[in-house]
Amino acid sequence: MKYTQTILTCTFLLLITSCSKDKLEDKGFQVGPTSENAENKQPSEINIDSLKINTRPSSVLLTGNPNIRLTTIYKVNINKRNNTTFIGSNSFYYLYDEYDGYNEFEDIEGNNWNNNLMPGLEAVYGYNMVNISHYNVQENKQKNLFEKPVLVKTLYYPSFSKDTLNNNPVSRNYIMVSVYNEDTNKDGFINLKDLRRFFLFNINGIKQMALIPENYSVIKSEYDPDNDFMYVFAKLDANNNGQQEEDEPIHIYWIDLKDPSKTGRQY
Repeated sequence: MKYTQTILTCTFLLLITSCSKDKLEDKGFQVGPTSENAENKQPSEINIDSLKINTRPSSVLLTGNPNIRLTTIYKVNINKRNNTTFIGSNSFYYLYDEYDGYNEFEDIEGNNWNNNLMPGLEAVYGYNMVNISHYNVQENKQKNLFEKPVLVKTLYYPSFSKDTLNNNPVSRNYIMVSVYNEDTNKDGFINLKDLRRFFLFNINGIKQMALIPENYSVIKSEYDPDNDFMYVFAKLDANNNGQQEEDEPIHIYWIDLKDPSKTGRQY
């Protein structure tokens, strides 16, 4: 296929697996009293949930660094129909072509992304993922990336596969996490109605910086293989009410994936 300058697009919010899980994921988890409960001093159905979150590990993720292994941690959910418990499971984003899984850039000699979302980076998501465990094999040390439970939207980590871009091997030594980490709209819950932040961690699991200013909410991204850039579309919380609104402006930030500490605003 003819090589074009087309930017490969993936809209994160459209890749949830089912309508039923959409409703559950909107709920997230409770972090404080809701406004209804505070005003009326009466428990509502949504306030019955415990403020304590029970969690359970899911799968171990093999990173490109043999000393670093990540484990996804999920909220334990209760099926009210039969009072059984369940957790989410890991799903992976593949390439940036959301229609047929075909990537014209991988068809070019010298490009082999091994079906990862971007060369050198795997991307995982799952229903009610609330933390990521970081384990150093050599030092036998474990810690969580976040001190408190958050709602993880997407975890990006160095790929286990040996990827190439433009005939060059690609090796990443960092972790990126797209996450709802605060009850920004003050409704008593952390869920998809809050602002979605984007953070950079080094390979040792130490938070480095917010990749997008925290008064924005991330909505989607695109990948530029010519420059190895990630373009992130984010909506400005212009009125500072902690939630996305239709008439608020959308800006575009670039992240240099060769060194993600280098970022800037393009639009």
